Parts: sequence; structure tokens; C-alpha cells
Amino acid sequence: MDFFELKAVIELAKTLHFARAAAKINLSPSALSRLISRVEEECGTLLFDRDNRDVQITDAGKLFVTFAMKCLGEYDELMHAFSASESISGTLRVYASVTACYSILPKFVKHLSIKYPAIHLSVQTGDPAGAIESVKNDSADIAVAAIPDDGIYGLDCISVCQSPLVFAAVNGGAYVDVEGSPQDIVSSVPLILPKTGLARKRFDAWIQSRNVKPVIAAETEGNEAIMAMAQLGIGIGLVPEIVLQNGPYRSGFTCHNAGNALGFYNIGFIQKTKITGGENKKKIRAAVDDTLTECYGMRND
Repeated sequence: MDFFELKAVIELAKTLHFARAAAKINLSPSALSRLISRVEEECGTLLFDRDNRDVQITDAGKLFVTFAMKCLGEYDELMHAFSASESISGTLRVYASVTACYSILPKFVKHLSIKYPAIHLSVQTGDPAGAIESVKNDSADIAVAAIPDDGIYGLDCISVCQSPLVFAAVNGGAYVDVEGSPQDIVSSVPLILPKTGLARKRFDAWIQSRNVKPVIAAETEGNEAIMAMAQLGIGIGLVPEIVLQNGPYRSGFTCHNAGNALGFYNIGFIQKTKITGGENKKKIRAAVDDTLTECYGMRND
């Protein structure tokens, strides 16, 4: 197998979708399917369980992705060693939600690209709840995430901003003129909630402490999915206020106070405290730290 095949397996593991993965590496879905089959045949095991609708990575597939990422990382190190250039170059893998891409990342990316133009970004978007795990399992070098109050063991957390949690109701819908305390709202108005993550943990702890029985209209992954449901008018969505201050949701919604009990999101960048890898990876990390300091004063929480 070759490096292109390793990249193909990694891309399919990220998306779990043949068409999207194939588009990323400029193949047709059928060609990608044949490539995966060749790699599986060479390995003598299934890397992905797949049918006409779903793709799931197997335990063997997870081991292979770890191997592939290590190989590609060492390849980057080797190419850097062969290069005569003294500039810092390579790939920085970033995990961010769509909201982070239009609210937090632009300033960081602008400063990094001006000072370190040879560093290329590979950005993976997804549910904010998956940001911390993406850094822990080495599928990303840095991520934008909600930072827990007590920090995260083994990770550096660089605070960028704070945002309260609010309930968002679509203008013109049935829940724009809702009145009462957050407790009254939660017990009487259909809610659209995140399935996992910091906001859900806080919400569950709050209703348990108040003995409140919420009316849940939907549970979904990611703030953008919550806002899409709220836009249908089936309930009010629990999201950080920053989601409504940027991008497509800047207008068209009314905010209801979610109460002090749910508190603020402390939002920022996370990365591993201990740097692993070769010299080039350490140089890229130094460039990232320099950029974070320049942009935000490197406020570790």
C-alpha cells in the first residue's frame, strides 16, 4: 500500500461517508470503495463495516488509522528534514464546529497564515462535544472547544471568550413571547437540546437539582442542528449566545434567558500539554503558541 491509500482510509474514517471522503481525495465513490477493498485484502481483515446506507469503522480499522497517521506524520518529518528551507512548514490539524469557523478561527488563521505561510491547515468540522476527544485521540493537533470549569487533565486550555447559554426561538413562531423564569420555561415549552457535551451536563444537573420535568421536543448533535430544529418552530434551542451573534443566525431569532444556573461557556483553544513527534512538529507547535500569544495573550485556564 502507498501513502495515498493511507490518506484515503483516514479520510473515510473521518467522514464515514464514501461520497464525501471520495470528494476530499478527488476519487469517485466507486474508486474509493475498490481502494478500501484492496487495503482490506492486503491487511486480511475488515477495516469498515458497510452496507448501502451506513459505514462504521471496525476495531481493526481504528488500529489501522492510528498506524496510518503515524506513518504520514513520520513522512512529513522526513520531507522536512530533506528540505533546504529553514521556514516552518507542515500540516496543522484543526477540529472546530461550524460556529467556531466563522467566529473564533478567522483571527487565529489570519495571523498564523501571515507569519507562517508554509503551515497548511487541515480543518475538520463537527459537533463541539467531539472537540476535546479529537485532541485526546490525536486526530487533531488543536481544537476549539467549551472549556470545563476545572480544566482538562493533560491539555492546555487557552481562553478566548465567554458566552452565556440561552434559549433561541425563531421569530414569528409560537415561542417568541414566552414569559416566566427559566424554570417555568423549561417545564412548559418544548426544548431542543444537545445530546452530549458541557451544555447538556449542566442542563441535566440543573433540572435534577430543581426537580423539574422538561418538555423535550428533540435532541441532536451540534449547535447548527439545534438551530435548524428551532427554525422549524418545534421548540426553543439551548445554545451558546455566540451562535446567534455570528453567521446565518445573527437575525431571525429571539433569545430567552437560560438563567445563571447554566452559566457561561468559556470558549477557547485546546491542545495537548505534552508535545509528541519529531522536531518539525515541535516547531509547528511553537508557531501555534506564538500565534495564540499574539492573538489572545495565551491565557491558559
